[in-house]
Amino acid sequence: MAEKTRMNLSAGLASSSVALVLVALKIWALGETHALSVAASLADSAMDLMVSLGGLAAIAYAARPADEDHAYGHTSAEDLAALAQSVFIMISASVIGWAAIARLLAENPEPLLHQGKGMAVMAVSILLTAALVTWQSWVARRTNNKVVKADRLHYLGDLLPNVGAILSLWASASFGLTQIDSVVALGAGAMLAVGAVRIFKGAWDALMDRAAPEEVVTEVEAVLSGFPGVHGYHDLKTRMAGSKTFITVHIELDGQKTLDETHAIAAALRRALLNEVPDSDVLIHQDPVGVTPHPDDPSRT
Repeated sequence: MAEKTRMNLSAGLASSSVALVLVALKIWALGETHALSVAASLADSAMDLMVSLGGLAAIAYAARPADEDHAYGHTSAEDLAALAQSVFIMISASVIGWAAIARLLAENPEPLLHQGKGMAVMAVSILLTAALVTWQSWVARRTNNKVVKADRLHYLGDLLPNVGAILSLWASASFGLTQIDSVVALGAGAMLAVGAVRIFKGAWDALMDRAAPEEVVTEVEAVLSGFPGVHGYHDLKTRMAGSKTFITVHIELDGQKTLDETHAIAAALRRALLNEVPDSDVLIHQDPVGVTPHPDDPSRT
């Protein structure tokens, strides 16, 4: 587990470092070109930096073991960070969209300058992003960390705005089509907004204890069904907190077996669930087959 944490932290550090370099490069490129497509890419990289730093902090904090005040661990820090980041992304998308529309409607839009320098910066951005995604993919395959996976998908999505910025700068330099820059910026702003809504929804659902995704529940049910010694199950509940999945279930066992025997079955089932759903927390309650609920028990939900 310590090795996986180190690998996840290395991916987070790489992500934050690349984002910091890209922000610095694009600030310079924006000053040189005055291109809104570069501004959109800069905002995206600035958001990447915040997301990466938040993800790095979340990975480090979430890796802390449960303590007296946080019996279920610290993984919800990932969701809190994502919630705040999504608000920042939406604000950035709104500012970019407003500026792009204003430039499209302007009678004398501001000309683009030094397009070649801007194209060079965006090309470097693409190369750095591609290298980062390659490293994140390698780490994600070995650790199955959802923060690293999400960050990887986000950087993959960044490649399109970077390519769009290069095309808009090229069109401006070659054909004088400066309006394409605003159109590309609008598209990039829309992509940012869609990403912000997705991040917000995922974080909100987790903080509101929404059940795990349907495919995860299906995987859990597949393990439970027909597991040796388990005659049935009920009260299956799941929820997400950051990158951790919490699973609670009641299983029905032969009441004639000894405590040692039923414990061995439940322990084997727990190992199977942990293997099927990595980074999960599993709690199993054992019931005898055919037990009748006590009238004073709370109704099952």
